[in-house]
Amino acid sequence: MKFIYTSILLFLISTLSFSQKKNVDSLIVSAIEKKESSYFKLQKHFKRVRFKEDQIEKLLKESQKNNYVIGEIFARNVQGRSHRNVTEYNKSVEKYKEALNLSKEIKSIEAEIVTLNQLGVVCRRQDKIRGALNYHQSALDIILKVENPTNDIKISNSITINSIGNIYLTLGQYERALEKFSESIALQKQLEDRRGLAINHQNIGYAHKNIGDLDLALENYQKSLEYNRLNNDKLGKVICHNSISDILIKQQKYNEAYEYITEVIESAEEIGNRYYLSEVYNTLGWSLLKLNRLKESRGYLDKALKIGIDNNIPSSLVLSYDHLSELNEKEENYKESLDFFKKSIEVKNKTFNAKTIRYVNSLISKYDSEVNNNKIKSLARENEISKLKLLRNRNILIISLVSIALFGVLLYSIYRQRLLKNDKQILLLEQEALRIQMNPHFVFNALNSIKLYIINNEQKNAVYYLNKFSKLIRNILESTTVKEVALSEELKTMNLYMSIENIRFSNEIAYNEKVGDDLNLERIKIPPLVLQPFLENAIWHGLSSKKGEKKVDLTIEKFSKEFIEINIIDNGIGRDAAFKIKSSKSLNRKSIGIDLTKERLKNFSNEFINTYSLEYIDLFDENGKPNGTKVSLKLPIV
Repeated sequence: MKFIYTSILLFLISTLSFSQKKNVDSLIVSAIEKKESSYFKLQKHFKRVRFKEDQIEKLLKESQKNNYVIGEIFARNVQGRSHRNVTEYNKSVEKYKEALNLSKEIKSIEAEIVTLNQLGVVCRRQDKIRGALNYHQSALDIILKVENPTNDIKISNSITINSIGNIYLTLGQYERALEKFSESIALQKQLEDRRGLAINHQNIGYAHKNIGDLDLALENYQKSLEYNRLNNDKLGKVICHNSISDILIKQQKYNEAYEYITEVIESAEEIGNRYYLSEVYNTLGWSLLKLNRLKESRGYLDKALKIGIDNNIPSSLVLSYDHLSELNEKEENYKESLDFFKKSIEVKNKTFNAKTIRYVNSLISKYDSEVNNNKIKSLARENEISKLKLLRNRNILIISLVSIALFGVLLYSIYRQRLLKNDKQILLLEQEALRIQMNPHFVFNALNSIKLYIINNEQKNAVYYLNKFSKLIRNILESTTVKEVALSEELKTMNLYMSIENIRFSNEIAYNEKVGDDLNLERIKIPPLVLQPFLENAIWHGLSSKKGEKKVDLTIEKFSKEFIEINIIDNGIGRDAAFKIKSSKSLNRKSIGIDLTKERLKNFSNEFINTYSLEYIDLFDENGKPNGTKVSLKLPIV
């Protein structure tokens, strides 16, 4: 009896498969017969069809045989998508470029827009951000030139905006990404595009996750899942379950996360998209790790790692290495844990360099909506000039050209004035920062301390510190005339500063400087007096209320080829205790130097490929009690 049921089931499956193949074949035949000129109508003709490799090849050959170029473009795009879904990105790009060239040859705007967007998606998957941006921007330029866009063009517009939002996600510009996704959602709601709404809510969830709004992220992932259920989109459901499970792990709901991700394991393996399969394996492995099911966890994480390595998926590799590092730490395999951690950092650094973040960020600012409007206006002006050339005589044309030239000069003048204004603001900011850096209270108290030496007839001490004070003031005044100084000069000034401040603490503060042997302090340049506010905070907030030994250590070492790291470490009472003391005082010292210093560091970093970073680290002793504060400042040197 069991054999009979099995035979019937196999017969039904084979019949259904044959029926589906016959249906696809008939759709190919009817498409070749109709020779639909609209790319979007041809897409709808094959709506929900999942082509097999031989069927795509048949569509391509029949289209070529019957000189049906739109059909050939569609077939090559389907091939590109098939290669992309199994992470064969180079083959995917090759097929999409063939489709793009054909689209340009026959001047099919619809096919060109779709293909450009698909190329952008592949580049983004490979972390080739510059290429992705160029392809999506080219698609957007074409769309904006269409006078009366159809609903299909509007859907393509929303896809392009969504893709640019995804680029912002990759660059970590989450607020700008959310603006793009909101813009895309508004279009999709008008068009009732449920698939687009599912994708956008997924992207919005990802942005909120990275901002730290886990509840909002979860809410948007669940909205996306609802749309994917309505669309019966298996891959969409897999992506949503994976994202929801990730949030639940971060919320420490490990059992719930495990249940969510296991629901889609079979679907993910059946679909075969290696990019998302690696993500699912990583998330499942991570949830098992949190549940201390370490052996099972390792199995799935190893699977995810193999897919990431075989298919060169950087984002998957980073997750696999991070989770395997945590797993080995739990198993007390500390060497392996460290090795995986280093590999994760290495992949992150490679990805960072490949994106050339600073270049792309500056490029993005040129591709926002305002520039697109300017391009349209520019085209309108060019059309107007062309009409004037045909309708007016030579004299009128010459006058028009002169007027345009004058207008250009005026625009250039306005542009130059704005540049000068910005430069002036930066200069004023730096000068204001330099003036405010040296707190007037410090000058007053330092003079009072020196005065005390004079009153007590301690002439040597008075003269000694007065000389130091005069040198410090001279250094400050000289700093106002320069934008940057050698690091060696900055250290001398800080040494003077700490000597004067130490008078009020009866020279109880032990100030030490330690510089790496591989550093040339004369060649390294930094903004003048940029370290003073951090030393002032260490003294006034960390050490002024501390009893016993007081010390401040300033260390400088080469962090990498591109950065130096400056650490200011005090053994004070810690930030929490300092804040409580400050809150209880009726008159608080206002530290405005730090905010100004951050602005100066930002302006200073603009001249380098990399940017600065500033981190405050609370220090604790072996008993877990506050034991001071560490300020870590990384400055670019190339």
